[in-house]
Amino acid sequence: MKKSLVGALFGVLLFGATAVPAAALDGAEPTAAPRAQAVDFAGTVALSNCSGSVVRVPNSQPTDPALVMSNGHCLESGFPGPGEVVVDQPSTRTFSLLNGAGTKVATLRASKIAYGTMTDTDVSLYELTSTYQKIESSYGIKALELSAAHPVKGTAISVVSGYWKRTYTCAVDGFAYRLKEGEWTWKDSVRYTSACQTIGGTSGSPVLDRATGKVVAVNNTGNEDGARCTDNNPCEVDENGTVTVRKGINYAQETYGIVPCVGTGNKIDLSAAGCTLPKP
Repeated sequence: MKKSLVGALFGVLLFGATAVPAAALDGAEPTAAPRAQAVDFAGTVALSNCSGSVVRVPNSQPTDPALVMSNGHCLESGFPGPGEVVVDQPSTRTFSLLNGAGTKVATLRASKIAYGTMTDTDVSLYELTSTYQKIESSYGIKALELSAAHPVKGTAISVVSGYWKRTYTCAVDGFAYRLKEGEWTWKDSVRYTSACQTIGGTSGSPVLDRATGKVVAVNNTGNEDGARCTDNNPCEVDENGTVTVRKGINYAQETYGIVPCVGTGNKIDLSAAGCTLPKP
């Protein structure tokens, strides 16, 4: 989990990563790929130690309490242990809301941790004291929508960090059947192409499909030193148990599986049809 703020300055020195601004495709040829959505910082947030974003599912309503998504390993209570699932825990955590230019326009506050885990995935969802309608009317910021579809290999993506106000642009290189890091194992993780050299503090950044502007994953880790399956050095394990180490390659956790778990009023319903998120 090198993508939290811990070790961030070391990450800057190691990778020397700079922002790669997202831009629309030219689209001059009639047969060209669909024009990319303009990707900016609107709707992203900065946490005390990580990045995140205000998100909605397709059925979220304007009057619903808004949700902020980040990583499970970014929770203020510390890393959840293997098999641990956090639900409906009071929280007053604050988030700096950014506009398209990356300027802070508001401080949002949580009412609770709606969901958090590092088992099978690495995600946290905070319920806010503000509704989507309030955020949009007050600050002109719309929530980012979680895609309900599994991401696709080769998709052009942007990893947008509210903490660093940096954007990393690359593509989905493929998927890790299992991604193992220390005590934790994640399922069907997104592997980036090498251009996305994310650093400490980018944990929890939304991963946007540049063709649709929708969130397809949440950034969470990468192999720093080439070590095998250790903290800060995740390894890939395939269906046959074969281990592959990819030094310098970074990963994210898919988010389409969250969509069926968000019910009426934006409440997390782990018993809903199609919801496969780990349960307590």
